[in-house]
Amino acid sequence: LAIDVTEACLAPFTFASHTYEKFHLLMPLYVCRRWSGSPRPIEGQTLKWVRVKRLGDFAMPPADIPLIAMLRDLL
Repeated sequence: LAIDVTEACLAPFTFASHTYEKFHLLMPLYVCRRWSGSPRPIEGQTLKWVRVKRLGDFAMPPADIPLIAMLRDLL
């Protein structure tokens, strides 16, 4: 995302756990409310700011889908 984050600005939130065909993913999710720089895609991704109620409207990996409800509750 091309941003700078300090450890003090991160708070553990939850994790994603999902079994794919060839591996099991265990991915921690942190909340970051302060950073420096402007978020921008640097590896060919598309970046879009959306309201939390629209998160389910976008294609995403299966491991990310359960995180939508948790993010809605947080935000």
